[in-house]
Amino acid sequence: MQQIKHGGRRPRPSSAPTIIAAMLCVVALVAAGTAWWMLRPQQKDTLEHLAQPQSSSSTLNRDKAPTPKPQEHQKAADDSPAAKASRAIATMSLDERAGQLIMAPMFAGGNPADLSALISTRHVGSVVLIGNWNNGTAAAKTAADALQSYAPSGNQLIVSTDQEGGQVQHLKGSGFDTMPSAVAQGQMSADTLRSSAKTWGGQLKQAGINVDLAPVLGTVQVKRSSNAPIGALNRDFGLDSNGNAQHGIAFVEGMRDAGVGATVKHYPGLGAVTGNTDFTTEGILDTTTTLDGEQIGAFNTTIKQAKPAMVMMSLATYQRIDSSAPAAFSSKIIDGTLRGSVGYDGVVISDSLSAAAVSGIATKDLGVRLVDAGGDLACIGDTSYVTPILDGIIARAQSDPAFAKKVTASAMRVMTLKYQMGLAK
Repeated sequence: MQQIKHGGRRPRPSSAPTIIAAMLCVVALVAAGTAWWMLRPQQKDTLEHLAQPQSSSSTLNRDKAPTPKPQEHQKAADDSPAAKASRAIATMSLDERAGQLIMAPMFAGGNPADLSALISTRHVGSVVLIGNWNNGTAAAKTAADALQSYAPSGNQLIVSTDQEGGQVQHLKGSGFDTMPSAVAQGQMSADTLRSSAKTWGGQLKQAGINVDLAPVLGTVQVKRSSNAPIGALNRDFGLDSNGNAQHGIAFVEGMRDAGVGATVKHYPGLGAVTGNTDFTTEGILDTTTTLDGEQIGAFNTTIKQAKPAMVMMSLATYQRIDSSAPAAFSSKIIDGTLRGSVGYDGVVISDSLSAAAVSGIATKDLGVRLVDAGGDLACIGDTSYVTPILDGIIARAQSDPAFAKKVTASAMRVMTLKYQMGLAK
């Protein structure tokens, strides 16, 4: 505390009362000062806050803090095909999900309008063009466009055909090359076949086709002329298991290069039977194919390396794998082997469920048995089968929650493929 001077003169001594009063004043001043000092920071902050424009204060605060990155607050939306499919499935009714599991036939010379109710009302999600379509790419495109017009714009149809080459080429005429048989394709180098498949796929794309139900990967195990479904028609590449796999990979990749999905068929192979499953119930028991044999090996190699859009299941029965059911209805072959051991998680399609091979099974149960075994898409070659198969799937799902989950899983795989191919949005 500083001393107070008065003109340099020494002050007179104060009396006791004066001194006491002075001391009391000093104490009061000190107490007041202390109280003011203790309150000062809060008051100063409040005043500064009131004096500072609010917008400026906010700006200053923003400038001091680093701008947060979006991922620090929320995870970016998953835009993978599987995630999009999951969101789409979540909004679908059971009827809509079941409809995605049906591939209905469109015959050459038929009227696309005949399928309009199945597509728009029953939610059928796929169509196969079959028969002798001889009027070129323009006519096929007109039919495909008409069929697509019945489907929701955000969930277009898978439109397929059997375009293998040789005796199995459903679309011909202007704009389509005459494709050599698969045996002749087997004589090409893998690179040449891939290039050719890209050309053939481009022609399908121009015709509105987005999936080819080819190639055939069966490795013939018996005399070719006695192997009615494959060897007798030169539908295979005519090579050993490894050669068939390499050419299968080339075909699948060539189609993909053109923007068309490919389907390897008929898993696990029709190279060891004598009967054609389309037309007979005789000679369709395979007694030699095993899970580690060369016939199934051609498929497994192609599936693992080329990842085709679909795998078509055979309607033959395989005694040494599962003698209880045709491959299309065998959970051991589909879920246990194809999905389990091989690791394929794509769309599993049946061979035609209107074929003679499965004529002894009630129509309403055909789709149910496919889905129950782990399959997804019921390919149908007779229009009259479509409604009973679809109704059968729905009825079973309504009464069986476990089966309803399988319907959802199958619809997920079909929708994932559609998102992958740009058919769904």
